[in-house]
Amino acid sequence: MIDSRTDITVAAIHGKAPRIHSSAFIAPGCRIIGDVEIGPDVSIWYNCVIRADVNRVVIGARTNIQDGSVIHCDSPKPVRPEGYPTLIGEDVLIGHMAMVHGCILEDRAFVGLGAIVMDGSHIESDGMLAAGAQLTGKRIGAGQLWMGRPAKYLRDLEPEAIAANQAGVQGYVVNGRLHAKALGLTP
Repeated sequence: MIDSRTDITVAAIHGKAPRIHSSAFIAPGCRIIGDVEIGPDVSIWYNCVIRADVNRVVIGARTNIQDGSVIHCDSPKPVRPEGYPTLIGEDVLIGHMAMVHGCILEDRAFVGLGAIVMDGSHIESDGMLAAGAQLTGKRIGAGQLWMGRPAKYLRDLEPEAIAANQAGVQGYVVNGRLHAKALGLTP
């Protein structure tokens, strides 16, 4: 179904429909398809695609997925019967134009602008993948910063950087509410 007022597509496929918490902000131009679960105070920004047609996508509370990002998953295969769902924790920041595919992002993970997180990758809590980086089936440890294509460990994040990321999460919750109100998407 397309909401003509906002040009948002939310559609079921294979008998599975998106489940979107009522407090989530879904910006115009978004496409949300299939077995997607979106938690409270999540913000999905303009022109994002979240497609769970071959596996599931879970997005935890207060996470934000910024403009133009694509979230997908990987289907079951004989060598990996469960496939690669995309599991995104709470308070996660995903920058503009990121590609997140078949991976796990723990609570408070950070994916920079234009970064790519590929099948089987895992970013632990407070771990950060820098802008433009590509993570290919590796694991970023808690509080680590990785960068490059392919991404490699650079250093541990300072506590101030971790705190700044979490302030960004709260800023996006507030900004999402402001955009929803400006667009007439709140009662």
